[in-house]
Amino acid sequence: MTIAQKQIAAEWQIQLTGEMLLFGLLGKMLYEIPAKEWLQPLVDDEVFTEAPFAESQGDVMKGLALLEKWSQVYRGDNYPDAVLKELQVDYTNLFTGMRKFPVAPWESVYFSEERLVFQEQTMDVRAWYRQYGLEVINLKKEPDDHIGLELMFVAHLAGLGLAALEAENAPKFEEMLAAQRAFLAKHLFLWVPLWCEQILEFARTDFYRGLALVIRGALTELSRILGQPLPEGRLS
Repeated sequence: MTIAQKQIAAEWQIQLTGEMLLFGLLGKMLYEIPAKEWLQPLVDDEVFTEAPFAESQGDVMKGLALLEKWSQVYRGDNYPDAVLKELQVDYTNLFTGMRKFPVAPWESVYFSEERLVFQEQTMDVRAWYRQYGLEVINLKKEPDDHIGLELMFVAHLAGLGLAALEAENAPKFEEMLAAQRAFLAKHLFLWVPLWCEQILEFARTDFYRGLALVIRGALTELSRILGQPLPEGRLS
C-alpha cells in the first residue's frame, strides 16, 4: 500500500468510525422511550458537546447546542425528574398517536395514503437487514422500517465497511460503500428529511429538536462523502 493509499485508508477509518458511533447512538435514542438508565450516562459523559461525525455541518452544530442546552437543564439539582417526564411526554405525543397528526417513526407511513405500517418499504428494509446480518429483536412489536432501526442499520453498514478496510479487503470495502449509497437512496433519503422537518415543527423539547438537526446534518454529510445526491428539495 502506497503512502497515498494509506492516507486515504486512514481518512476512511476516521469517517466510518465516527459514522458508526453517531448513527448507532441516534438510532438508539429514537428507538427507545426516554429512560434515566440510558440518558443519565450520556449527560454525565457530556456526549452532546461534540460529534464524532459531520462536525463541520451547521445543522449538527445547532443540534448539539440544543442537546447540550437540554442536558444543562437536566443536570439541575431540583429538576431532573421533571425534565425527564417532560421528555417522555414529548416522545409520547410525537410518536404514539397522542397528537392529532403524530410524527410517524415508520417509513411506510410516508408512502401510504392510509398511513399504514408493514407495507412494501417495511418488507424491503427487512430484506436489507437480513442480507447484511443485522438482527432485529421484537419484529412483531415494531415494524422494521422504524427510523431508529434504519439509523442503526447505517451504523451497521459503516461497521462492516470499517472491518473490511482494516482487513485490507478492497472489494468488500467498496461493496459496503455501495450498500450504504443504495440503502440511503432507496430509504432514508426519501423520507427522513421530511420527518426531521416535522419534528422541528412539532417537538416541544430541545432534545428532540436537537436530534432532528443532528440527523439532518449527518445525512447531508453522508451525501457529500459518499457522492450520493440527496433528492432535490428534501433537505434545506
